Amino acid sequence: MKLIVGLGNPGKEYENTRHNVGFMVLNNFPGNNSWQKKFNGEYCIQVINNEKVIFLKPLTYMNLSGICVEAFVKYFKIDLPNILIIQDDLDLPYLKYKIKYKSSSGGHNGIKSIISSLGTDAIPRLKIGISYNHSIDTKDYVLAKFNNEDLQLFNEELPTFIKIIESFIVSDVEKCMSMYNRK
Repeated sequence: MKLIVGLGNPGKEYENTRHNVGFMVLNNFPGNNSWQKKFNGEYCIQVINNEKVIFLKPLTYMNLSGICVEAFVKYFKIDLPNILIIQDDLDLPYLKYKIKYKSSSGGHNGIKSIISSLGTDAIPRLKIGISYNHSIDTKDYVLAKFNNEDLQLFNEELPTFIKIIESFIVSDVEKCMSMYNRK
């Protein structure tokens, strides 16, 4: 069983914001159209290539994402290497991505919460770059909405993110890292 977690904040006011790229990817994953609620999260389950996959959007707001993720991990008895967290990353240029395993939070509060709740940083992650404008307060920057041009570019890159998730589902994080991480 695999757990694919897209990080973001719930509510209309946070739709299409930089901090919500995880939600945006999961909302566009093929077949994710029947969301249910459990443990303060929205989830749907698919069987992909004979693998049961849970797609999860924590509704706890970013800074408390770990509470929801931990509840799903315990309830469904998911091994930590079978979790993929999709997150925004200020340090990566816009839409550049990196698959990481066993790394710090890098200051990302949602990841800090997940590491704290699960007691380890050995959690596979797909980091999607949102760049950073240092002249704007970090909180204001990550909670700002994408402009139309950035949304169009995001939609053009979505198939790559979906392909990475599909690869993770049928293999593991090490294979995904060797296939998709650019030197």
